[in-house]
Amino acid sequence: MNASIPVIADPKVTRHILSAFHLRASKRLGQNFLVDAGVVRAIVDAADLSRSDTVLEIGPGIGTLTQGLAESGARIVAVELDKKLPAVLAETLKGYDNVTVVPGDILKLDILRILNLGAGERFKVVANLPYYITTPILMALLEQHLPIERMVTMVQKEVAVRMTARPGSKDYGALSVAVQYHTDARIVMDVPPRAFMPAPEVTSAVIACRVRETPSVCPTDEKLFFRLVRAAFGQRRKTLLNALTGAGLTKELCRAGLAAAGIAESLRGEQLSLADFARLSDAVGAILPEEE
Repeated sequence: MNASIPVIADPKVTRHILSAFHLRASKRLGQNFLVDAGVVRAIVDAADLSRSDTVLEIGPGIGTLTQGLAESGARIVAVELDKKLPAVLAETLKGYDNVTVVPGDILKLDILRILNLGAGERFKVVANLPYYITTPILMALLEQHLPIERMVTMVQKEVAVRMTARPGSKDYGALSVAVQYHTDARIVMDVPPRAFMPAPEVTSAVIACRVRETPSVCPTDEKLFFRLVRAAFGQRRKTLLNALTGAGLTKELCRAGLAAAGIAESLRGEQLSLADFARLSDAVGAILPEEE
């Protein structure tokens, strides 16, 4: 760390920045400013950065995590939704020439265009995600099949548990399947409320996801695979036979697909592994043309 640049991940420094720029954490945008330098280091370590890396940071805030990322020497492109903060970041990060701040909504931006990657180049995602929009952001990043190498995100603890949950557990669901289909995910650490300003009411967690070059299972039709996954978990109390009709399929087709896949009609979605869902998807897909 450059000794002439104050560490932002410090309660006193954060209070000074908030006061100097007349800022308050926005509840609407789910802002909680990280004030624990140890957590910043842990996130940067989990991202495994080098000077040759390009990093997409989502929601840099006042630059707390951005500063830690920038110290690695990697090229940082930070997307900030709050229109007040790019001007603040220009001041708090002015000692770093490897950071570019892009104002905008990550769900609406052309990510590859703003990153300006070279041919065959991959990038990493690092973010302290707002709780209210965590899942939409994660799913948008994964579903676009972007050339992401690794994702390290701070999320609500219960979301991290869902992301890594295994079949048969109450936390296993559509998010679990999607994350584990695209990545190898592990929880790095829990982060207590006191690590933030203001302190949230829940514990957070840092989760690292190594993005797979090929999915963990390979269904013939990926869209149908996730269509069935969403239906299976859409009404968790229903048996698969009844829940799968939520995918717009007839009960007769569902029954035939389950039989062909060797899966009992009485099971529920949380009892199926990713391999089971892939087998079911292929079985249903083989029947669909005849039914249509």
